[in-house]
Amino acid sequence: MSTTDHATAAAPTSPAPTSPQSQDREAQDREPAGPASFAVRIPDAELEPEPLDPEQIVSGAPEVTGKVLWESADGKQIRGIWQITPGVVTDTEADELFVVVSGRTTIDVAGGDTLEVGPGDACVLRAGDRTTWTVHETLRKAYHISL
Repeated sequence: MSTTDHATAAAPTSPAPTSPQSQDREAQDREPAGPASFAVRIPDAELEPEPLDPEQIVSGAPEVTGKVLWESADGKQIRGIWQITPGVVTDTEADELFVVVSGRTTIDVAGGDTLEVGPGDACVLRAGDRTTWTVHETLRKAYHISL
């Protein structure tokens, strides 16, 4: 740091006056993406295909579909609906809370518990958990992921 930079950094400063237009822009930058409040009927929501990495498939021919309902402006919070057909897949998890709407699966957490989840169950997965999902019946869930 040069002497000039140090002197500038140490000098007390007062906030620069802002115009109403710049205040409006600042407020818009803080607003979350998408609608503030909404409702979705999860069992009937139309989902779009999401590619599944073939290396994740252990057995069967599972197909994944989903729909992002909301994402924070910084992309670190995501809420949506996700569905997978029967089969066995592996994954490395993000921090996630989900509620199963329909279907059943067994989630084996490496070095941890085996979770049996079905309709109405809430499940929390930790970032970094290595999991194996055995999907017994097509599983549909509503989720919130923190990246």
